[in-house]
Amino acid sequence: MKRRAQDIEDIGLVRSDEEIQRCFPVLNELRTQIRESELVETVRRLEREGFRLACVTEHGDVKAVAGFRVMENLDNGRFMYVDDLVTKPDERSRGYGQRLFAWLLDFARSHGCQALSLDSGVQRFDAHRFYLRNRMRISSHHFWMPVDRQRDRAKPT
Repeated sequence: MKRRAQDIEDIGLVRSDEEIQRCFPVLNELRTQIRESELVETVRRLEREGFRLACVTEHGDVKAVAGFRVMENLDNGRFMYVDDLVTKPDERSRGYGQRLFAWLLDFARSHGCQALSLDSGVQRFDAHRFYLRNRMRISSHHFWMPVDRQRDRAKPT
């Protein structure tokens, strides 16, 4: 049986507004605060700062999504920072995330990156196993606080 073009698995950059919109259900698994009606506008704004989306599709269905940017800083030199990496819940452990991770590594290499970096919520144990299985190291703690409009000062502990 011959497969049609739209049935073949594809991995690559998301370019059109329609493609961005098709990524919403998968991205929303990780980024629940994002509204579907605002996704395209938000991604387009982030793209002006270097953000890119990539996805794995099969049979026209988005299976896994990654949001990333290539950056440079004093600590890492040129590196890829992965903002988002998520697989559709009912498609996990089927290799889609692994193939997307390999694609990200290839993209990073081909764009002169010396490292790939990401943060992962402390509660995401399955994701941590995935990253460790892919030879990533836990190299730091990530600290965060909201910046209020009031003049609250951080108090030393």
